[in-house]
Amino acid sequence: MKFIVSSSSLLKQLQNISGVLNSNNSLPILDHFLFEINSNEVQVTASDLETTMITKITVESKEEGIIAIPAKLLLDTLKSLPDQPLTFSVEKENFLIEISSDYGKYKLSGQDGSEFPKTPEVETPNTLEVAGELLFNAIEKTIFASGNDDLRPVMSGVFFQLSKDDLTFVATDAHKLVKYARTDAKASKAASFIMPKKPLNLLKNILSSVDSPINIEYNETNASFNFDNIQLICRLIDGKYPNYEAVIPKENPNKLTIDRAALLGSIKRVGIFSSKTTHQVRLKITGSELQISAEDIDFSNKADERLTCAFDGEDMEIGFNSRFLIEMLSNLSTTEVNLEMSAPNRAGILTPATSDNKDEHVLMLVMPVMLNA
Repeated sequence: MKFIVSSSSLLKQLQNISGVLNSNNSLPILDHFLFEINSNEVQVTASDLETTMITKITVESKEEGIIAIPAKLLLDTLKSLPDQPLTFSVEKENFLIEISSDYGKYKLSGQDGSEFPKTPEVETPNTLEVAGELLFNAIEKTIFASGNDDLRPVMSGVFFQLSKDDLTFVATDAHKLVKYARTDAKASKAASFIMPKKPLNLLKNILSSVDSPINIEYNETNASFNFDNIQLICRLIDGKYPNYEAVIPKENPNKLTIDRAALLGSIKRVGIFSSKTTHQVRLKITGSELQISAEDIDFSNKADERLTCAFDGEDMEIGFNSRFLIEMLSNLSTTEVNLEMSAPNRAGILTPATSDNKDEHVLMLVMPVMLNA
């Protein structure tokens, strides 16, 4: 069995799907790419059983067959070769692979492709089409807020809430929450599911350079994302997502508007001097002045800065985890942001002060850290 392929195009497609591979797989064959040769096309599959990625590559071939090729060995070889045609020759009896290049020949031992786990099917799916840019933004704006607690798996992913009016994406770890909604995309019927973090990160890495629409298929257990010549299929997180609307305070009479970059820079600097356990920074707002301070009593470290802001409400003091604020402000892109608050023991709401896209709605919630006297 033989096929000829461009080394650079093969490397590019394999790198797109190689993020699925785990370093410690339960099945040795999962350390391999599955190559399925069919006339002038090769379909390559990578899987960790929970997530599977498939890509299609144009080749020169008149034969059909399957072979599992060691992934790391193949990737390392391709990375060290300049762009050129490569000839793959596979011996079906003993699964030996010979790669011929302009420089010479490389032999490696494969495995029987028929032993590779079957790709899961998304049976009787619902379908949805969204722009690549929309899905990329939705993942990028939410995934950092998802949790890492194995005891609460539903909070370790991103909640996709689809309706006839909009698409909403939510992530929370109980300390911070992000809700990202788009009114320029709609589903034919209401549905929801929880996507795990790993496949979302894989999608994010590829979608940054994808302009084409993404076709999403989903049912109760699996979701599939198709675009260009790539397909990602993953198992969804089983469980009921918490009622996130209930934790978003509706009445927030105290509203602070401030330059995002100035606030971010100040919290980064002052946060260095905060307690290593709470990372608490104190925000004291009086009139049009915001005082940001932090103290680490154990080491007698202390810092405070003053910024000018626009403030509508009662003078107040509130404490937040500086790391959470830095993450949130870094994931907003507008010049100014709003911070809405009701009381020192209630969550603060961070939103963009202006919007470049009237169809995009971002809300970030951060729980306060109780202030010491």
